[in-house]
Amino acid sequence: MIKTSGYSNFGVYRPGAVVPAFEGASSTAPTACTGAILRARIDTSHPASTIQAVAWGFRNPFGIRFPPKDHPLGDCLFVTENGEDERGARPTNNSPDRLQCARQNDDGTPSWHGWPDRFGFLDSTQAVFNPIGGGGDDLCNGPLGTNFRFPACKPTVVAKDAPVRHVLAFPPQQPVAPLALEPSDVAAVGTDFVPDSFAHGVVKRGAALVSREGDFGFSPSNGNPEAGHDVELVNFQDNPLVLKLTRFAFNCPASKQHFNPDGSPVCLNADGSQAETEQAFVARLRGINRPVTVAFGPDGAAYLVDYGAVRDPGGSDPGSAFKVGADAPLVQIPGTGVIWKISRIGQRGRDDDRGRDRGGDRD
Repeated sequence: MIKTSGYSNFGVYRPGAVVPAFEGASSTAPTACTGAILRARIDTSHPASTIQAVAWGFRNPFGIRFPPKDHPLGDCLFVTENGEDERGARPTNNSPDRLQCARQNDDGTPSWHGWPDRFGFLDSTQAVFNPIGGGGDDLCNGPLGTNFRFPACKPTVVAKDAPVRHVLAFPPQQPVAPLALEPSDVAAVGTDFVPDSFAHGVVKRGAALVSREGDFGFSPSNGNPEAGHDVELVNFQDNPLVLKLTRFAFNCPASKQHFNPDGSPVCLNADGSQAETEQAFVARLRGINRPVTVAFGPDGAAYLVDYGAVRDPGGSDPGSAFKVGADAPLVQIPGTGVIWKISRIGQRGRDDDRGRDRGGDRD
C-alpha cells in the first residue's frame, strides 16, 4: 500500500507536516495549485509557461462555462462546485454544493473562494458541518475487530474529527462568496447555457441547466423529496443580480406528475404532499440515474450524459447499497449508462446555430 498525505504529491507521506502555499511551483509551472481554475495561451510554442490562476479556493470545480454576450453574469465564469463529503481524513456533513462566479481580481491575482476552510458562506468550524460518522470516514476503516469499524466508530469520529478544523494558517485574502448554494450532496456537475430557441415558459433567456449527479451514499439523505439525480434550471435576473433555482427534469411516476402555477414541474402524492423523486433504478423507474454533464447541440436540444446506475454505501438510501461485500462501493451496473435528449415540443430537428450566435456563446 502506498501512503500519501494531504496536499502532497502521490507517494509523499508526511503526517503533521506544514505544507507551504504553492509548493512545487517553478518557472515552468508558476501557479501549481489544486481546487483552481487556470488559463493558458495556446497560440505559443510553450503554453505551460503562460499558465495563470484565474481563481482558486474551490473544493471541486466541476462545470465551467462562459456566459453569453450581455448576460447578467457579465465577465464571470459560471462554475459548479461539489461540496465536501462525510468521508476521508476530514469528514464533513451537510456541506452545500455551490454555484460560483470566477474571475481574477482587479490586480490580476486569482480570486479566492474560501476552500478548504470555508464552505459556502460559513466557516468550516460551524457545528452544522460536524461529521456524524460514516462508512467512508478514515476513522471507520480501522483493523477488523476494533471499535474503528462502522457503525461502532461513530463516537470516535465525533470526538476526534469535530469541529472540522482549519487547514490554512490564515486566509490568503478576503473570500469571494458563491452566487448560490445547492443542497448538500447533490453533486452539481455539468452545466450549459440555453440557446434562445430553448427559452420558453419557465426557461428564461440566458438561463443555464445544471446536471446534479446525486449523492454517493456517504451521508443520510438531504431531504424528502431528495434533491439530486436530476437537472436544475437556473434563471438569472439583472439589476440586482438574482438567481432563481428550479428543478427542471427528474424522475416521477406518470400518475404523480403535476405543474406548479408558474409552470415548473412537481411530483405529488394523491394527498397533495411532495412525492419522493429518487434515482431511477432505486425507484424502479425508467429514467435518470447519475447525470454527469449536460450540453446543448447545434439542433438546440440539451443532451444529458447519464453515467448509469451505481451501487454505493447506502447511507442515503438502503436501496442503492452494494449487495456483495467483496464489491467496492460505487460499482456501476453494466449497461445502464445512457444519453438523454431534451428538446422543446415542436422544436425537434431545428438548426439553432444562428440562435446561439446571437447570444454570443463563447464556449
